Amino acid sequence: MSVSVLSPTRALGSLSGLLQVASLFGLVLLLLRAAQLYLRRQWLLKALQEFPCPPSHWLFGHQQEFQSDHELQELRKRVKKFPCACPRWMWGTNATLLVYDPDYMKMILGRSDPKAHDVYRLLAPWIGYGLLLLDGQTWFKHRRMLTPAFHHDILKPYVGIMADSVLVMLDKWEELISQDSHLEIFEHVSLMTLDTIMKCAFSQQGSVQTDRNSQSYLQTIGDVKNLFYSRARNLFYQNDIIYGLTPEGRWNHRACQLAHQHTDRVIKLREACLQEEGEMEEARRKRHLDFLDILLFARRENASSMPDKDIRAEVDTFMFEGHDTTASGISWILYALAAHPEHQHRCHKEIQSLLGDSNSITWDQLDQMPYTTMCIKEALRIYPPIPFIGRVLSKPITFPDGRSLPRGIKISLSFYGLHHNPKVWPNPEVFDPSRFAPGSDLHSHAFLPFSGGPRNCIGKNFAMKELKVAVALTLLRFELAVDPFKVPIPVPKIVLSPKNGIHLQLRKRL
Repeated sequence: MSVSVLSPTRALGSLSGLLQVASLFGLVLLLLRAAQLYLRRQWLLKALQEFPCPPSHWLFGHQQEFQSDHELQELRKRVKKFPCACPRWMWGTNATLLVYDPDYMKMILGRSDPKAHDVYRLLAPWIGYGLLLLDGQTWFKHRRMLTPAFHHDILKPYVGIMADSVLVMLDKWEELISQDSHLEIFEHVSLMTLDTIMKCAFSQQGSVQTDRNSQSYLQTIGDVKNLFYSRARNLFYQNDIIYGLTPEGRWNHRACQLAHQHTDRVIKLREACLQEEGEMEEARRKRHLDFLDILLFARRENASSMPDKDIRAEVDTFMFEGHDTTASGISWILYALAAHPEHQHRCHKEIQSLLGDSNSITWDQLDQMPYTTMCIKEALRIYPPIPFIGRVLSKPITFPDGRSLPRGIKISLSFYGLHHNPKVWPNPEVFDPSRFAPGSDLHSHAFLPFSGGPRNCIGKNFAMKELKVAVALTLLRFELAVDPFKVPIPVPKIVLSPKNGIHLQLRKRL
Protein backbone atom coordinates (compact mmCIF):
# COMPACT_ATOMS: atom_id res chain seq x y z
CA MET A 1 0.00 0.00 0.00
CA SER A 2 1.52 3.34 -1.09
CA VAL A 3 1.01 6.71 0.64
CA SER A 4 1.27 9.86 -1.46
CA VAL A 5 3.08 12.73 0.21
CA LEU A 6 2.56 16.30 -0.98
CA SER A 7 5.93 17.79 -1.91
CA PRO A 8 6.93 21.13 -0.32
CA THR A 9 6.76 22.82 -3.70
CA ARG A 10 3.21 21.61 -4.38
CA ALA A 11 2.13 22.54 -0.79
CA LEU A 12 3.42 26.07 -1.20
CA GLY A 13 1.66 26.30 -4.55
CA SER A 14 -1.67 25.23 -3.00
CA LEU A 15 -1.23 27.72 -0.13
CA SER A 16 -0.41 30.47 -2.61
CA GLY A 17 -3.55 29.62 -4.58
CA LEU A 18 -5.69 29.78 -1.44
CA LEU A 19 -4.22 33.15 -0.53
CA GLN A 20 -4.97 34.45 -4.02
CA VAL A 21 -8.58 33.28 -3.79
CA ALA A 22 -8.93 34.81 -0.31
CA SER A 23 -7.42 38.10 -1.52
CA LEU A 24 -9.75 38.15 -4.51
CA PHE A 25 -12.74 37.40 -2.26
CA GLY A 26 -11.69 40.17 0.13
CA LEU A 27 -11.30 42.60 -2.76
CA VAL A 28 -14.79 41.73 -4.03
CA LEU A 29 -16.26 42.30 -0.56
CA LEU A 30 -14.42 45.60 -0.29
CA LEU A 31 -15.73 46.74 -3.67
CA LEU A 32 -19.27 45.68 -2.74
CA ARG A 33 -19.02 47.63 0.53
CA ALA A 34 -17.66 50.68 -1.31
CA ALA A 35 -20.54 50.46 -3.77
CA GLN A 36 -23.01 50.15 -0.90
CA LEU A 37 -21.58 53.24 0.80
CA TYR A 38 -21.57 55.17 -2.46
CA LEU A 39 -25.23 54.31 -3.12
CA ARG A 40 -26.10 55.24 0.47
CA ARG A 41 -24.44 58.63 0.06
CA GLN A 42 -26.21 59.25 -3.25
CA TRP A 43 -29.55 58.36 -1.64
CA LEU A 44 -28.90 60.79 1.22
CA LEU A 45 -27.88 63.57 -1.17
CA LYS A 46 -31.10 63.12 -3.12
CA ALA A 47 -33.29 62.81 -0.01
CA LEU A 48 -31.84 66.01 1.51
CA GLN A 49 -31.57 68.03 -1.69
CA GLU A 50 -34.39 70.39 -0.67
CA PHE A 51 -32.43 71.40 2.43
CA PRO A 52 -29.23 73.38 1.68
CA CYS A 53 -26.32 73.37 4.12
CA PRO A 54 -22.72 74.65 4.39
CA PRO A 55 -20.15 72.84 2.20
CA SER A 56 -18.99 69.53 3.64
CA HIS A 57 -16.03 67.22 3.01
CA TRP A 58 -17.00 64.09 1.04
CA LEU A 59 -15.60 61.82 3.80
CA PHE A 60 -15.36 63.84 7.02
CA GLY A 61 -18.56 65.84 6.53
CA HIS A 62 -18.85 68.81 8.89
CA GLN A 63 -16.46 67.31 11.46
CA GLN A 64 -14.51 70.54 11.66
CA GLU A 65 -17.48 72.10 13.47
CA PHE A 66 -17.03 69.57 16.29
CA GLN A 67 -13.30 70.09 16.78
CA SER A 68 -13.55 73.37 18.69
CA ASP A 69 -15.42 74.79 21.67
CA HIS A 70 -17.66 76.77 19.35
CA GLU A 71 -20.03 74.07 18.12
CA LEU A 72 -23.08 75.94 19.40
CA GLN A 73 -21.84 79.18 17.90
CA GLU A 74 -21.64 77.44 14.50
CA LEU A 75 -25.14 76.09 15.05
CA ARG A 76 -26.49 79.59 15.64
CA LYS A 77 -24.98 80.66 12.31
CA ARG A 78 -26.79 77.81 10.56
CA VAL A 79 -30.08 78.66 12.23
CA LYS A 80 -29.81 82.25 11.05
CA LYS A 81 -28.86 81.35 7.47
CA PHE A 82 -30.93 78.24 6.66
CA PRO A 83 -34.68 78.42 7.42
CA CYS A 84 -36.36 75.70 9.49
CA ALA A 85 -33.83 72.89 9.04
CA CYS A 86 -30.37 72.08 7.73
CA PRO A 87 -28.42 68.82 7.13
CA ARG A 88 -25.32 68.08 9.16
CA TRP A 89 -22.93 65.46 7.78
CA MET A 90 -21.03 63.51 10.42
CA TRP A 91 -19.11 61.66 7.69
CA GLY A 92 -19.67 60.57 4.10
CA THR A 93 -22.62 58.23 4.68
CA ASN A 94 -24.01 59.63 7.92
CA ALA A 95 -26.19 62.71 7.71
CA THR A 96 -28.77 64.13 10.13
CA LEU A 97 -31.32 66.84 9.48
CA LEU A 98 -31.08 69.50 12.19
CA VAL A 99 -34.56 70.86 12.91
CA TYR A 100 -35.11 74.15 14.75
CA ASP A 101 -38.50 75.40 13.55
CA PRO A 102 -41.56 75.15 15.85
CA ASP A 103 -43.90 73.88 13.10
CA TYR A 104 -41.41 71.19 12.14
CA MET A 105 -40.98 70.32 15.82
CA LYS A 106 -44.72 70.01 16.31
CA MET A 107 -45.10 67.61 13.40
CA ILE A 108 -42.23 65.34 14.41
CA LEU A 109 -42.93 65.28 18.15
CA GLY A 110 -46.56 64.44 17.42
CA ARG A 111 -45.52 61.24 15.62
CA SER A 112 -44.21 57.97 17.05
CA ASP A 113 -40.89 57.76 15.21
CA PRO A 114 -38.25 55.70 17.05
CA LYS A 115 -35.06 57.07 18.55
CA ALA A 116 -31.96 57.33 16.34
CA HIS A 117 -30.55 53.90 17.22
CA ASP A 118 -27.01 54.41 15.92
CA VAL A 119 -26.50 57.28 18.40
CA TYR A 120 -28.62 56.25 21.37
CA ARG A 121 -27.29 52.67 21.38
CA LEU A 122 -23.95 54.13 22.47
CA LEU A 123 -25.64 54.98 25.79
CA ALA A 124 -27.01 51.46 26.32
CA PRO A 125 -23.91 50.04 28.10
CA TRP A 126 -24.41 52.77 30.69
CA ILE A 127 -28.15 53.36 31.20
CA GLY A 128 -29.59 50.26 29.53
CA TYR A 129 -32.98 50.27 27.87
CA GLY A 130 -35.15 52.38 30.15
CA LEU A 131 -37.56 55.17 29.23
CA LEU A 132 -34.91 57.16 27.39
CA LEU A 133 -33.94 54.40 24.93
CA LEU A 134 -37.08 52.28 24.70
CA ASP A 135 -39.56 52.50 21.83
CA GLY A 136 -42.97 51.06 20.99
CA GLN A 137 -45.20 49.15 23.37
CA THR A 138 -42.46 48.44 25.91
CA TRP A 139 -41.80 52.15 26.28
CA PHE A 140 -45.55 52.82 26.60
CA LYS A 141 -45.93 50.16 29.31
CA HIS A 142 -43.02 51.55 31.36
CA ARG A 143 -44.17 55.14 30.91
CA ARG A 144 -47.70 54.34 32.05
CA MET A 145 -46.40 52.37 35.04
CA LEU A 146 -44.04 55.15 36.21
CA THR A 147 -46.28 58.18 35.59
CA PRO A 148 -47.99 57.90 39.04
CA ALA A 149 -44.59 58.51 40.66
CA PHE A 150 -44.91 62.13 39.50
CA HIS A 151 -48.46 62.75 40.70
CA HIS A 152 -48.80 66.08 42.53
CA ASP A 153 -49.67 64.24 45.77
CA ILE A 154 -46.22 62.64 45.58
CA LEU A 155 -44.45 65.86 44.59
CA LYS A 156 -45.89 68.03 47.39
CA PRO A 157 -43.83 66.57 50.27
CA TYR A 158 -40.77 66.54 48.02
CA VAL A 159 -40.60 70.35 48.21
CA GLY A 160 -39.42 70.18 51.83
CA ILE A 161 -36.78 67.59 50.90
CA MET A 162 -35.60 69.78 48.02
CA ALA A 163 -35.33 72.79 50.35
CA ASP A 164 -33.31 70.81 52.92
CA SER A 165 -30.84 69.68 50.23
CA VAL A 166 -30.46 73.23 48.91
CA LEU A 167 -29.83 74.57 52.43
CA VAL A 168 -27.03 72.04 52.98
CA MET A 169 -25.40 73.32 49.77
CA LEU A 170 -25.87 76.97 50.74
CA ASP A 171 -24.37 76.38 54.18
CA LYS A 172 -21.34 74.87 52.47
CA TRP A 173 -21.09 77.90 50.17
CA GLU A 174 -21.23 80.23 53.14
CA GLU A 175 -18.22 78.48 54.68
CA LEU A 176 -16.28 78.50 51.40
CA ILE A 177 -16.78 82.18 50.60
CA SER A 178 -15.42 83.16 53.99
CA GLN A 179 -12.06 82.31 52.41
CA ASP A 180 -12.70 83.25 48.77
CA SER A 181 -15.83 84.77 47.22
CA HIS A 182 -15.10 83.07 43.87
CA LEU A 183 -16.76 79.68 43.58
CA GLU A 184 -17.28 77.03 40.89
CA ILE A 185 -20.90 76.05 41.43
CA PHE A 186 -21.68 73.28 38.91
CA GLU A 187 -20.13 70.48 40.96
CA HIS A 188 -21.88 71.66 44.14
CA VAL A 189 -25.23 71.92 42.39
CA SER A 190 -24.78 68.44 40.91
CA LEU A 191 -24.20 66.97 44.37
CA MET A 192 -27.26 68.79 45.67
CA THR A 193 -29.55 67.53 42.88
CA LEU A 194 -28.20 64.00 43.32
CA ASP A 195 -28.94 64.30 47.04
CA THR A 196 -32.49 65.38 46.22
CA ILE A 197 -33.21 62.64 43.70
CA MET A 198 -31.76 59.97 46.00
CA LYS A 199 -34.08 61.04 48.81
CA CYS A 200 -37.21 61.66 46.74
CA ALA A 201 -37.17 58.88 44.16
CA PHE A 202 -35.11 56.22 45.95
CA SER A 203 -35.97 56.86 49.65
CA GLN A 204 -32.28 57.32 50.57
CA GLN A 205 -31.61 58.37 54.16
CA GLY A 206 -28.92 60.89 55.07
CA SER A 207 -27.16 63.44 52.86
CA VAL A 208 -25.04 62.38 49.91
CA GLN A 209 -23.45 65.83 49.69
CA THR A 210 -20.69 64.75 52.07
CA ASP A 211 -20.53 61.15 50.86
CA ARG A 212 -17.36 60.22 48.94
CA ASN A 213 -19.17 57.46 47.04
CA SER A 214 -21.60 60.03 45.64
CA GLN A 215 -18.74 62.32 44.61
CA SER A 216 -17.09 59.35 42.91
CA TYR A 217 -20.36 58.58 41.12
CA LEU A 218 -20.57 62.15 39.78
CA GLN A 219 -16.99 61.90 38.50
CA THR A 220 -17.90 58.63 36.80
CA ILE A 221 -20.95 60.19 35.13
CA GLY A 222 -18.78 63.05 33.92
CA ASP A 223 -16.36 60.54 32.39
CA VAL A 224 -19.15 58.61 30.65
CA LYS A 225 -20.62 61.80 29.17
CA ASN A 226 -17.23 62.89 27.84
CA LEU A 227 -16.57 59.46 26.38
CA PHE A 228 -19.99 59.37 24.70
CA TYR A 229 -19.44 62.84 23.27
CA SER A 230 -16.08 61.72 21.86
CA ARG A 231 -17.30 58.38 20.48
CA ALA A 232 -20.39 59.76 18.76
CA ARG A 233 -18.15 62.04 16.67
CA ASN A 234 -15.50 59.46 15.75
CA LEU A 235 -16.09 57.38 12.60
CA PHE A 236 -13.67 54.66 13.73
CA TYR A 237 -15.31 54.20 17.15
CA GLN A 238 -18.75 53.19 15.88
CA ASN A 239 -18.00 49.46 15.79
CA ASP A 240 -18.39 47.97 19.28
CA ILE A 241 -15.56 45.44 18.88
CA ILE A 242 -13.06 48.01 17.63
CA TYR A 243 -14.13 50.52 20.28
CA GLY A 244 -13.80 47.91 23.02
CA LEU A 245 -10.14 47.38 22.10
CA THR A 246 -9.24 51.07 22.37
CA PRO A 247 -8.10 52.79 25.60
CA GLU A 248 -11.26 54.94 25.52
CA GLY A 249 -13.44 51.85 25.07
CA ARG A 250 -11.86 50.12 28.08
CA TRP A 251 -12.22 53.32 30.11
CA ASN A 252 -15.89 53.53 29.15
CA HIS A 253 -16.43 49.90 30.21
CA ARG A 254 -14.88 50.55 33.64
CA ALA A 255 -16.90 53.75 34.11
CA CYS A 256 -20.16 51.97 33.26
CA GLN A 257 -19.34 49.23 35.76
CA LEU A 258 -18.77 51.83 38.50
CA ALA A 259 -22.08 53.54 37.67
CA HIS A 260 -23.88 50.18 37.83
CA GLN A 261 -22.33 49.39 41.20
CA HIS A 262 -23.74 52.64 42.57
CA THR A 263 -27.19 51.85 41.14
CA ASP A 264 -27.14 48.27 42.43
CA ARG A 265 -26.38 49.53 45.95
CA VAL A 266 -29.36 51.91 45.80
CA ILE A 267 -31.72 49.13 44.65
CA LYS A 268 -30.51 46.59 47.21
CA LEU A 269 -30.71 49.11 50.05
CA ARG A 270 -34.31 49.95 49.22
CA GLU A 271 -35.21 46.26 48.85
CA ALA A 272 -33.78 45.60 52.29
CA CYS A 273 -35.79 48.45 53.79
CA LEU A 274 -39.01 47.17 52.24
CA GLN A 275 -38.39 43.74 53.74
CA GLU A 276 -38.43 45.17 57.25
CA GLU A 277 -41.51 44.47 59.28
CA GLY A 278 -44.28 46.96 58.67
CA GLU A 279 -42.56 48.91 55.88
CA MET A 280 -43.93 46.70 53.12
CA GLU A 281 -47.52 47.03 54.28
CA GLU A 282 -47.12 50.74 54.88
CA ALA A 283 -45.84 51.17 51.32
CA ARG A 284 -48.73 49.11 49.97
CA ARG A 285 -51.26 51.37 51.70
CA LYS A 286 -49.84 54.46 50.02
CA ARG A 287 -52.08 55.72 47.25
CA HIS A 288 -49.04 56.68 45.19
CA LEU A 289 -45.66 54.98 45.39
CA ASP A 290 -42.20 56.48 44.95
CA PHE A 291 -40.30 55.84 41.71
CA LEU A 292 -38.21 52.87 42.87
CA ASP A 293 -41.02 51.37 44.93
CA ILE A 294 -43.20 51.16 41.81
CA LEU A 295 -40.49 49.16 40.03
CA LEU A 296 -39.89 46.82 42.96
CA PHE A 297 -43.59 46.14 43.50
CA ALA A 298 -44.05 45.49 39.77
CA ARG A 299 -41.31 42.86 39.95
CA ARG A 300 -42.81 41.35 43.09
CA GLU A 301 -46.18 40.95 41.38
CA ASN A 302 -44.78 39.65 38.08
CA ALA A 303 -41.04 39.03 37.85
CA SER A 304 -41.16 38.34 34.11
CA SER A 305 -42.74 41.73 33.36
CA MET A 306 -40.04 43.66 35.27
CA PRO A 307 -36.75 41.71 35.32
CA ASP A 308 -33.72 42.97 37.21
CA LYS A 309 -32.09 44.43 34.08
CA ASP A 310 -35.19 46.57 33.41
CA ILE A 311 -35.25 47.86 36.97
CA ARG A 312 -31.60 48.81 36.82
CA ALA A 313 -32.08 50.46 33.42
CA GLU A 314 -34.89 52.65 34.74
CA VAL A 315 -32.95 53.51 37.89
CA ASP A 316 -29.78 54.28 35.91
CA THR A 317 -31.80 56.44 33.52
CA PHE A 318 -33.63 58.43 36.17
CA MET A 319 -30.58 58.63 38.47
CA PHE A 320 -28.75 60.39 35.64
CA GLU A 321 -31.57 62.43 34.12
CA GLY A 322 -33.08 63.33 37.47
CA HIS A 323 -29.93 64.98 38.78
CA ASP A 324 -27.76 65.97 35.81
CA THR A 325 -30.32 67.80 33.69
CA THR A 326 -31.64 69.65 36.75
CA ALA A 327 -28.11 70.55 37.85
CA SER A 328 -27.49 71.97 34.39
CA GLY A 329 -30.70 73.99 34.53
CA ILE A 330 -30.07 75.42 38.02
CA SER A 331 -26.42 76.27 37.31
CA TRP A 332 -27.13 78.11 34.05
CA ILE A 333 -30.10 79.95 35.62
CA LEU A 334 -27.89 81.21 38.45
CA TYR A 335 -25.27 82.24 35.91
CA ALA A 336 -27.86 84.12 33.82
CA LEU A 337 -29.12 85.98 36.89
CA ALA A 338 -25.55 86.78 37.95
CA ALA A 339 -24.92 88.21 34.48
CA HIS A 340 -28.07 90.37 34.67
CA PRO A 341 -28.12 92.00 38.12
CA GLU A 342 -31.19 94.13 37.39
CA HIS A 343 -33.31 91.00 36.90
CA GLN A 344 -31.62 89.28 39.84
CA HIS A 345 -32.52 92.25 42.06
CA ARG A 346 -36.15 92.11 41.00
CA CYS A 347 -36.31 88.36 41.64
CA HIS A 348 -34.76 88.79 45.08
CA LYS A 349 -37.25 91.48 45.98
CA GLU A 350 -40.15 89.24 44.91
CA ILE A 351 -38.83 86.24 46.84
CA GLN A 352 -38.08 88.25 49.97
CA SER A 353 -41.59 89.71 50.02
CA LEU A 354 -42.94 86.17 49.75
CA LEU A 355 -40.67 84.28 52.17
CA GLY A 356 -39.32 87.01 54.44
CA ASP A 357 -36.38 85.67 56.43
CA SER A 358 -37.66 82.09 56.36
CA ASN A 359 -35.40 79.27 55.19
CA SER A 360 -38.38 77.16 54.17
CA ILE A 361 -40.68 77.23 51.18
CA THR A 362 -44.01 75.55 50.51
CA TRP A 363 -45.69 73.99 47.49
CA ASP A 364 -48.20 76.83 47.21
CA GLN A 365 -45.52 79.51 47.41
CA LEU A 366 -43.81 78.09 44.30
CA ASP A 367 -46.71 79.44 42.22
CA GLN A 368 -46.50 82.90 43.80
CA MET A 369 -43.27 84.12 42.22
CA PRO A 370 -44.26 85.11 38.66
CA TYR A 371 -41.25 87.26 37.78
CA THR A 372 -38.77 84.68 39.10
CA THR A 373 -40.57 82.04 37.03
CA MET A 374 -40.27 84.25 33.95
CA CYS A 375 -36.51 84.58 34.55
CA ILE A 376 -36.16 80.82 35.06
CA LYS A 377 -37.91 80.16 31.74
CA GLU A 378 -35.82 82.74 29.90
CA ALA A 379 -32.63 81.14 31.23
CA LEU A 380 -33.91 77.71 30.15
CA ARG A 381 -34.56 79.17 26.71
CA ILE A 382 -31.00 80.41 26.33
CA TYR A 383 -29.46 77.39 28.07
CA PRO A 384 -31.76 74.37 27.51
CA PRO A 385 -30.53 71.45 29.68
CA ILE A 386 -31.15 68.97 26.85
CA PRO A 387 -29.76 70.61 23.68
CA PHE A 388 -31.10 68.02 21.21
CA ILE A 389 -32.81 64.65 20.80
CA GLY A 390 -32.78 62.25 17.86
CA ARG A 391 -35.41 60.43 15.79
CA VAL A 392 -35.49 58.27 12.66
CA LEU A 393 -38.44 58.77 10.32
CA SER A 394 -40.53 55.59 10.26
CA LYS A 395 -42.56 56.92 7.33
CA PRO A 396 -42.29 59.83 4.87
CA ILE A 397 -43.14 63.33 6.04
CA THR A 398 -44.12 66.57 4.30
CA PHE A 399 -43.59 69.77 6.26
CA PRO A 400 -45.87 72.85 6.19
CA ASP A 401 -43.57 74.62 3.70
CA GLY A 402 -43.95 71.73 1.22
CA ARG A 403 -40.51 70.17 1.66
CA SER A 404 -40.50 66.40 2.11
CA LEU A 405 -38.32 63.64 3.49
CA PRO A 406 -38.46 59.88 2.89
CA ARG A 407 -38.59 57.13 5.48
CA GLY A 408 -35.25 56.34 7.13
CA ILE A 409 -33.85 59.87 7.43
CA LYS A 410 -32.34 60.73 10.82
CA ILE A 411 -33.64 63.86 12.52
CA SER A 412 -31.94 65.88 15.27
CA LEU A 413 -34.47 68.06 17.05
CA SER A 414 -32.24 70.93 18.13
CA PHE A 415 -33.88 72.61 21.11
CA TYR A 416 -30.84 74.86 21.40
CA GLY A 417 -31.30 75.90 17.76
CA LEU A 418 -35.04 76.40 18.27
CA HIS A 419 -34.49 78.59 21.33
CA HIS A 420 -31.93 80.70 19.42
CA ASN A 421 -33.94 80.97 16.20
CA PRO A 422 -34.30 84.71 15.45
CA LYS A 423 -37.49 84.04 13.46
CA VAL A 424 -39.06 82.59 16.62
CA TRP A 425 -37.30 84.69 19.27
CA PRO A 426 -36.24 88.21 18.12
CA ASN A 427 -32.75 89.06 19.41
CA PRO A 428 -32.38 85.54 20.78
CA GLU A 429 -29.09 86.20 22.62
CA VAL A 430 -30.68 88.95 24.74
CA PHE A 431 -31.90 87.90 28.20
CA ASP A 432 -35.47 89.18 28.22
CA PRO A 433 -37.85 87.58 30.76
CA SER A 434 -40.79 89.59 29.38
CA ARG A 435 -40.99 87.02 26.58
CA PHE A 436 -42.76 84.81 29.15
CA ALA A 437 -45.03 87.47 30.66
CA PRO A 438 -48.64 86.37 31.22
CA GLY A 439 -50.58 86.65 27.98
CA SER A 440 -47.52 86.26 25.74
CA ASP A 441 -48.48 84.80 22.37
CA LEU A 442 -46.01 81.93 22.07
CA HIS A 443 -46.12 79.10 19.56
CA SER A 444 -46.99 75.85 21.35
CA HIS A 445 -43.62 74.38 20.28
CA ALA A 446 -41.41 77.47 20.52
CA PHE A 447 -40.17 76.67 24.03
CA LEU A 448 -39.24 73.03 24.69
CA PRO A 449 -36.78 72.70 27.60
CA PHE A 450 -38.44 69.39 28.49
CA SER A 451 -39.17 68.27 24.91
CA GLY A 452 -42.80 67.85 23.84
CA GLY A 453 -45.44 65.42 22.63
CA PRO A 454 -46.12 62.03 24.25
CA ARG A 455 -42.39 61.45 24.91
CA ASN A 456 -41.84 64.66 26.84
CA CYS A 457 -39.80 64.53 30.05
CA ILE A 458 -41.71 62.45 32.60
CA GLY A 459 -40.10 64.42 35.44
CA LYS A 460 -40.67 67.94 34.09
CA ASN A 461 -42.95 69.00 36.98
CA PHE A 462 -40.49 67.59 39.50
CA ALA A 463 -37.67 69.49 37.78
CA MET A 464 -39.52 72.82 37.63
CA LYS A 465 -40.32 72.63 41.35
CA GLU A 466 -36.69 71.93 42.16
CA LEU A 467 -35.50 74.78 39.94
CA LYS A 468 -37.78 77.23 41.73
CA VAL A 469 -36.79 76.02 45.21
CA ALA A 470 -33.07 76.24 44.43
CA VAL A 471 -33.25 79.67 42.80
CA ALA A 472 -35.49 81.17 45.49
CA LEU A 473 -33.42 80.00 48.47
CA THR A 474 -30.12 80.87 46.79
CA LEU A 475 -31.15 84.44 45.95
CA LEU A 476 -32.57 84.87 49.42
CA ARG A 477 -29.13 84.24 50.93
CA PHE A 478 -26.60 85.38 48.30
CA GLU A 479 -26.04 88.13 45.80
CA LEU A 480 -24.50 86.65 42.66
CA ALA A 481 -22.02 88.16 40.19
CA VAL A 482 -20.10 86.67 37.28
CA ASP A 483 -16.36 86.06 37.35
CA PRO A 484 -15.18 88.15 34.37
CA PHE A 485 -12.00 86.08 34.00
CA LYS A 486 -13.78 82.70 33.79
CA VAL A 487 -16.64 82.89 31.32
CA PRO A 488 -18.39 79.50 30.99
CA ILE A 489 -18.39 77.75 27.61
CA PRO A 490 -21.56 75.67 27.02
CA VAL A 491 -20.94 72.28 25.40
CA PRO A 492 -23.73 69.84 24.33
CA LYS A 493 -22.55 66.66 26.12
CA ILE A 494 -25.94 64.91 26.37
CA VAL A 495 -26.86 67.75 28.73
CA LEU A 496 -25.68 71.33 28.30
CA SER A 497 -22.50 71.32 30.37
CA PRO A 498 -19.95 74.08 31.05
CA LYS A 499 -16.59 73.00 29.65
CA ASN A 500 -14.65 75.10 32.15
CA GLY A 501 -17.22 75.14 34.98
CA ILE A 502 -19.50 77.96 36.09
CA HIS A 503 -17.58 80.40 38.25
CA LEU A 504 -19.47 83.03 40.25
CA GLN A 505 -18.72 85.60 42.89
CA LEU A 506 -20.99 85.22 45.91
CA ARG A 507 -21.71 87.80 48.59
CA LYS A 508 -23.85 86.92 51.59
CA ARG A 509 -26.82 89.22 51.96
CA LEU A 510 -27.14 91.05 55.29
